[in-house]
Amino acid sequence: MKKLLFCLLPAALPAFGGHQVISLAPIVLYAQFQQEPPPRVFDALKAEVDSVMAPTDLRFTWRTVAANVGNEAAVELAVITFKGMCDVAGLAPHNSKSGPLGWTHITDAVILPFAGIDCQAIRSFIQKQLLTMGVEDREAAYGRAIGRVVAHELYHIFANTTRHGSRGLGKAAYSVQDLLSPTFQFEAGESLALKAGKAHAALEWAPFER
Repeated sequence: MKKLLFCLLPAALPAFGGHQVISLAPIVLYAQFQQEPPPRVFDALKAEVDSVMAPTDLRFTWRTVAANVGNEAAVELAVITFKGMCDVAGLAPHNSKSGPLGWTHITDAVILPFAGIDCQAIRSFIQKQLLTMGVEDREAAYGRAIGRVVAHELYHIFANTTRHGSRGLGKAAYSVQDLLSPTFQFEAGESLALKAGKAHAALEWAPFER
């Protein structure tokens, strides 16, 4: 059995129908944190994932791995593990590149619904720019940056692809500007791939809740 990690890297310094639907079970994202993020960071993270995924019509509910009791309804799920510090305390006035920002697990060429996000690496990559912001804006910007890395890994999982785009959220490496710009979206082809994926099909064909 061959296990691989499919990574998102930082760029160099200077990413209908037989059933009637009344209530659809969401795609559940289970989060596991090495260090719990501040509420403003986590809220911004979730809002950014929702925003960039909106054109694909995929809907997500977040839960923690610790709170999972095994009886929640979901059409699809993914487990996301967040490594390192997920806050903006103790930032340094310089950026550094310290390895992958995120990765998706692959076994025997099968993409698994497990992703990792390195909060510490994202912090280190954009910390100089974060220090130019006020504290509240800093946390929101950092949360959005993490959310963009999460969305990239969800693209691999729910589009079931190892391919990268040339621009936008699906590309293989991100710059500081990509992570901190006001908007950053998937290319049209990547959105179509997500709409063609099994998670989107499951949402469309979700039956009545009884």
